[in-house]
Amino acid sequence: MTTPHYRGRFAPSPTGYLHLGSLLTAVGSFLHARHHQGEWLVRIEDLDTPRNVQGASVAILDTLTQLGMSWDKEVWYQSQRVAHYETALEALTAQQLTYPCACPRRLTAGQIYSGYCCLHPPAPQSAQAIRLKVPAKNFSLTDEIQGFYSQNLAEQVGDFVLKRRDGIIAYQLAVVVDDAAQGITHVVRGADLLDNTPRQCYLQQLFAFPTPHYAHLPMIVDSQGLKLSKQNHAPAVNPQPAVPLILQALTLLGQSPPDFLKNSDLNHCWEWAIANWDSCKVPVLHQLSADIS
Repeated sequence: MTTPHYRGRFAPSPTGYLHLGSLLTAVGSFLHARHHQGEWLVRIEDLDTPRNVQGASVAILDTLTQLGMSWDKEVWYQSQRVAHYETALEALTAQQLTYPCACPRRLTAGQIYSGYCCLHPPAPQSAQAIRLKVPAKNFSLTDEIQGFYSQNLAEQVGDFVLKRRDGIIAYQLAVVVDDAAQGITHVVRGADLLDNTPRQCYLQQLFAFPTPHYAHLPMIVDSQGLKLSKQNHAPAVNPQPAVPLILQALTLLGQSPPDFLKNSDLNHCWEWAIANWDSCKVPVLHQLSADIS
């Protein structure tokens, strides 16, 4: 398959409906792709089945359609690609780069993993996670929006999970396999995922996959400073009327849409936004406050 000079993607999780924060990511990734005459794909990251909300996938796609955001190629669903992730995991295991871990998640979540189970292999049991061994070296990237970012995986993350104790493939592995399989050249997403990127760069190196160009957009926070998310019960966006919502997203992304667009139709709104998209104007912040009422 020949990869175009630009192929981007929007990859929402159906753990809820599209809220203002995820809309910002959709708009930013869509405009970045279309401004560069590139393709824009949609991938539904529905591996975390216990958290999926029934009907959310359909609702997200319907909202994008109502907002005039058309995607190229068919939509991919990660739940249909588990065999590909298992094959990738087996390849790493064959290189002795992984090990089983029986440490309870409640004791390791949000902490730098000590590598205990690598040094003390657990007895065989059904509920074990699979972790990837990480080197004590820096993985760096220059993000188009956030600038230079570097992370020492051993010191700042530790050996990380590729497959959870409940058998679900972890985000880090699935996203790397899918970005490579879809020929993604540019990843435009929220800044909350910036610290995940070095882990993904390491996996890309292990698989000899190309590393995409990254651009991390600022996150939206509420009046309490909490990130807008489905876990925090962020309200779903109402796609109608569409133009005011798109103009709000453009403003948050620093694009300064002109006043005449308030009276334009959706097609003209997008025409202006695509022609005038400038990632240099996106705020170099990890967080933005917004009126979500």
